Amino acid sequence: MLEHVEGIVIRSMEYGEGHRIVSLLTSRMGKISVMARGAKKVKSRLAAVTQPFTYGEYVVYFGSGQMGTLNQGESIDAHRPLREDLHKAAYSAYLAELVERLTPEREPNGMLFEQVKAALSAIEEDKDSVVILAVMEMKMLAIAGYLPQLEECVSCGSTEGEMVLSVIQGGVLCPRCKAQDPSALKLSAKTLRLLRLFQRVDLRRLGTTEVSPETKAELRLAMRMFMDLHLGTKWKSRDFLDQMEKHGI
Repeated sequence: MLEHVEGIVIRSMEYGEGHRIVSLLTSRMGKISVMARGAKKVKSRLAAVTQPFTYGEYVVYFGSGQMGTLNQGESIDAHRPLREDLHKAAYSAYLAELVERLTPEREPNGMLFEQVKAALSAIEEDKDSVVILAVMEMKMLAIAGYLPQLEECVSCGSTEGEMVLSVIQGGVLCPRCKAQDPSALKLSAKTLRLLRLFQRVDLRRLGTTEVSPETKAELRLAMRMFMDLHLGTKWKSRDFLDQMEKHGI
């Protein structure tokens, strides 16, 4: 059976002599795996459309197995700057790894597709990549079932007082309940407002944002602690981002 889908390449892996196995996040079928035969060859008509971060239209044949075969593809947006610029490539790779590892196969999620498409475009347009990734991390936590409770105390439901963020308990704690978690993070009011905003923001409408380095550091710490505790996954692309920051690249 032939399927015509819009998709984004979130992983492209070499296979055998000249082939690639590609993970496509599609608008209609969710995440699918396809074999692109001969795509490693320079003159292959599939070479360009199986590059990471490419957004295009694809024709996939599905037989009796789980993996489809890519028959043809046409690029809508190749996103070349995301592969040619080191910083953009690093942030885009982490975004793609998040989606590839946390998205179930064949579960359609049209909104996620639109958010990933918008996120890649925003990174290409030089919008704040730290903010974009924090938003996407929040969305992926929601998909995994670990969305933090940030609007009211996770213990008693209070909305009063200066809240602290308990990663262990999965949300904010009010002044009366914060003793339940001595390791809870004390975040600035601005950081907490941004985290709440990230739970409902639509990246298609993301404007130019100006976030201080101090607030970015708090955002990064909070999101990483949630990701690491609740998902327990080692992120290869995030390690590369850390090395870039450590060495001032």
